Amino acid sequence: MTGTDSLVLRVAGRPVGRYVTRPALPARLSPRPYLHPVTTLAGTTVTELAPADHLHHLGVGVAVPDVEGHNFWGGRTFVRDRGPTELDNHGAQRHTAFQLRDPDGFVEELRWVAAGRELLHERRTVAATALTDTAWALDFTFSLTNTTSGTLTIGSPATNGRPGAAYGGFFWRARKEQTPPQAFTAQAHGESEVHGRSADWLALTGEDWSLVFAGATERTRRDPWFVRTTEYPGVGSSLAHGERLAIAPGDTAVRRIVTVVADGRLDRDGASTLVRKAVSP
Repeated sequence: MTGTDSLVLRVAGRPVGRYVTRPALPARLSPRPYLHPVTTLAGTTVTELAPADHLHHLGVGVAVPDVEGHNFWGGRTFVRDRGPTELDNHGAQRHTAFQLRDPDGFVEELRWVAAGRELLHERRTVAATALTDTAWALDFTFSLTNTTSGTLTIGSPATNGRPGAAYGGFFWRARKEQTPPQAFTAQAHGESEVHGRSADWLALTGEDWSLVFAGATERTRRDPWFVRTTEYPGVGSSLAHGERLAIAPGDTAVRRIVTVVADGRLDRDGASTLVRKAVSP
């Protein structure tokens, strides 16, 4: 599942991630650029690409299951009163250009296309920054501009009738191990306690790695977290949790997530300290 174009992100000269801009994927997986593998500074891979349990989970990226009925997530579409349904409604995110391309980051332009027309234009800004000898941060901003003549709405299975499934937006498919990872915030611990709730940051810790996700703008921090640990390890920030997100013609929705990628298993104090360092102005 290699692409025709990719770049390597580096921190202090060390490779920490590969970004594939034009992956060779079937339409059913909603083709889109992604980061994989992403690694800790010691080289532990903390992403998965097209795992057997969810072939449409593609490392780190932006995926939305419902943009005016078009599927930019991949796989089946949740239909009210029918459940997950195979539909011929998949869109694609098409890389058009890099405005900036450096070893530690890039600025990219993309077109979100479905049914033969562009729905959204995206500007994506990604940067990799060193934090300590054992941790670095991935700063990921995406700006979605409605390029159609009418209002577009973004939904999720939750807004379409499936409680607890408000996925869609920034999404990180994490490393799957024999034991499920631990998930916690500053106030709560465990999947059931952190899923579907807003928090300044959320940590996912595995055998010898940690990921700490933080909304880096006030608007991003209002989006609840989508969290899975038992079924599979994954974390996302929900664009459409309780209601659909509307974007008027020419308007732009912007979200910024900073993720700390660390070796070892962080506790609350360690996670909080690194997040403050990663998100500080």
